[in-house]
Amino acid sequence: MSDNHIHIVSFDVPYPANYGGVIDVFFKLKALSERGVKVHLHTFEYGREHSPVLEKLCFSVNYYKRDTSFKKSLQRLPYIVTSRLSDELIGNLKKDDYPVLLEGLHCCGVLLDESMAGRKVFVRAHNVEHDYYRLLAKSERNLYKKLYYSMEAVKLRRFEKILDNASAVFAISNNDFEYFRSRYENVHLIPAFNGFSDVNVVEGQGDYVLYHGRLDVAENYDAAEFLITKVFSRLDVRLKIAGMNPPERLVALAAENQNVELIPNPDDSTMQQLIRNAQVNVLVTAQPTGLKLKLLNALFNGRHCLVNSKMIDGLNIDDLCVVADSADEFVEAISILMTMPFNSEDVEKRRNGMDAFYNASDAVGEIIGLL
Repeated sequence: MSDNHIHIVSFDVPYPANYGGVIDVFFKLKALSERGVKVHLHTFEYGREHSPVLEKLCFSVNYYKRDTSFKKSLQRLPYIVTSRLSDELIGNLKKDDYPVLLEGLHCCGVLLDESMAGRKVFVRAHNVEHDYYRLLAKSERNLYKKLYYSMEAVKLRRFEKILDNASAVFAISNNDFEYFRSRYENVHLIPAFNGFSDVNVVEGQGDYVLYHGRLDVAENYDAAEFLITKVFSRLDVRLKIAGMNPPERLVALAAENQNVELIPNPDDSTMQQLIRNAQVNVLVTAQPTGLKLKLLNALFNGRHCLVNSKMIDGLNIDDLCVVADSADEFVEAISILMTMPFNSEDVEKRRNGMDAFYNASDAVGEIIGLL
């Protein structure tokens, strides 16, 4: 494997691996590197620092400033694409003929360049992006952001046809695989990478429920608000909410409820301890798109997992989770799960289920084979 090289173009600096998309990018490049592939990382930066960890893992690392100026949002192409167009990046990719892996439609401006014709260029589809942005618009309360998400969804639907120029598309979930396979050639299901390969659940019984996510995303804020106002207002059970950048309105809402604790911007170690020590990890989404990496984390490391049906749509893991959708169903499920210790039989069932559902070693092997 020592002669295998790959360029990976990332939409954001993938370390620290502390939110959805970059988790998949980081642990994928880490897995490739550990298998002997020489990774040439190209990453856009807009607020996250350069990382010695990446420079140690990768054969080379190049950083590019993302142009987040307002004028980029006025163009025909999606803003997430135009803000990442880079002649410097194209120039660096043209220095050799190694395969290229583009992370998301965000980085697919590369496929617009004629010099990439005939080159092995693969695309990791993290979502059906236009569906993702359409649902973001539906959840968003800020009128300016709602308009932006709606316009971006239209642009992304139109731009998605650029995938015809890719050598292959790597879908992240069963539903996304079926969507892309019906529209494009050479589509492969490559599950998300998240750094966990073994179930590591603490047996016993915790005394709180955990909800975690990136809290400045409207969908996650709405989920947290639903849990506080519709579910835990009716329960004598502690709820801990942990995540990045909680808005002030969520901070105030949590403070109004004695059984709710908000933990802003926890580091990786703290977050993992919260997941492992919770009696129930509750996961709610309005978007049946992609594969939620926080779900994988909870299944590998947490006790009982309580989810709504959209969280596991198309994943065939109903037997590993308890499913609830209405507030009444969540109240009932939490009341029951808080009384049920997670024992050795539960751990073994989780281990067997995860072995059947998710195998990162097979996934990285398939990528190497395609390269």
